[in-house]
Amino acid sequence: MNSFPYSNDNKRYRTLVYHNLQTYGGRVFKATVDAGLSCPNAGGCVFCVQNAFDTRTIEDQFAAEKARILAKCPSAKILLYYGLRTNTNCSPERLSEMLCEAERLGAFAVSLATRPDCLDADKARILAECPLPLTVELGLQTIHDSTAAFINRGHTYADFLCGYELLKRHNIRACVHIINGLPNETREMMLDTARALGKLRPDGVKIHSMHVLRGTELYEMYQSGAYTPIEKDEYIDIVARQLELLPPETVIERVTGDGDKSLLAAPQWSRDKISVLGGIDKRLADLDTYQGRLFDNESIG
Repeated sequence: MNSFPYSNDNKRYRTLVYHNLQTYGGRVFKATVDAGLSCPNAGGCVFCVQNAFDTRTIEDQFAAEKARILAKCPSAKILLYYGLRTNTNCSPERLSEMLCEAERLGAFAVSLATRPDCLDADKARILAECPLPLTVELGLQTIHDSTAAFINRGHTYADFLCGYELLKRHNIRACVHIINGLPNETREMMLDTARALGKLRPDGVKIHSMHVLRGTELYEMYQSGAYTPIEKDEYIDIVARQLELLPPETVIERVTGDGDKSLLAAPQWSRDKISVLGGIDKRLADLDTYQGRLFDNESIG
């Protein structure tokens, strides 16, 4: 029997679909656009592919995405998603223009992905003044500075905490990204990341496995045998255990992710999202557990 109350199906965690239905009364779809902003991290993370910028205007990109979404779901609420690279790596004036553009184009809400070390008081103030419901997605990936240094992340866990706390002081909804299967990380290190993140009570969390994409430094490590991707069963079990450590009110916006299929070298099992999602559901059921089951105990002290 499912003892998790924040679900309207067999899920034992608080899904984004459930959150949107409860909060907005309908389905919400993301229209992903490229604002043409770069990443400030010199050299980039070892797993990152430097994609070309989309040269179309934001208006044209949004129109194409809107047509695609409405063809699938005519009643959809459409969120404009600045999801590529670092979307606060700009002047405060440019950031304000991006948020106003989302409103002008008729988006229902706006979300933008960025790095915690690319926020300051002026940008936080502008984000707080966004005329639409806003989510800022922060890439943490891991709390372990040794891993962050190895993958050339370009910021520390302390840097993340500064950026995250800046958002929370301005009452900005924050969704944090973490990755399982990073180089040299053990199972306990991945659980420690979820444990520490849970204590921050984030509004949302996105979890996915490390993807090895051709053309990256990580791919060279994989080819040489210096990096071995996480196995499917291990990933599924770790996600289930991480969900136990996260607050029940945190929206789990993703538990698996898509690597660029044209570049994905490993893990090949990540291509079958349905199997991974079903595996996580089954593992939670087999353990008779659910999101937040260990959160109160883990939070003491």
